[in-house]
Amino acid sequence: MTLLELLDYASVFVFALTGALMASRAQLDIVGFAFVASLTAVGGGTLRDVLLDRNPVFWVAEPAFIAVAVAAAVLVFFTAHLFESRLRVLTWLDALALAVAVPAGVGVALASGQHWAVTLIMGIATGCFGGLMRDVVCNEVPLVLKQGELYVTAAFAGAGAALVASAVLPTGAALTLCAFATFVLRAGSLIFGWRLPVYRSRPPRP
Repeated sequence: MTLLELLDYASVFVFALTGALMASRAQLDIVGFAFVASLTAVGGGTLRDVLLDRNPVFWVAEPAFIAVAVAAAVLVFFTAHLFESRLRVLTWLDALALAVAVPAGVGVALASGQHWAVTLIMGIATGCFGGLMRDVVCNEVPLVLKQGELYVTAAFAGAGAALVASAVLPTGAALTLCAFATFVLRAGSLIFGWRLPVYRSRPPRP
């Protein structure tokens, strides 16, 4: 198994766990769990592959990705009641998934020789869109849009770190740095309240 395949599998599994936890909060049945988990798991990677014109899309080429997502959904269906705070677990699993999915997107773009700007966007899209779809489908305020929190910013910084590092380091090391930077920024936002200034409207001048 290549590094890129490993990243995709890890991303699918962890994002599927978050999707299933969201389904548990919405009190869906087991089929609903599998649907939301699968949508979350492959959403970002599907967008990446469509935009990069990869044919076929990764989970179509290897349906085992869907099996992994469904297995994660079944696991959570029978264990979600054990968690004191499913939202807290979901939030931290989502941070981990982001830190895996961003380097997965960057790695695919680098391997296909994309322009640096495209590579940056692919990292962000792969990391953010699965969770965004999950939250929208379950009628929750998307984590990616929580006021002031570092989410897209963490993905942007991680992808940027990978781009810079790839000029002087092997791809594996650059993607590891990407994962580390993404997770540290997202975790720092959750633990210490790291955030960017938010827009505040001002009254119009007379």
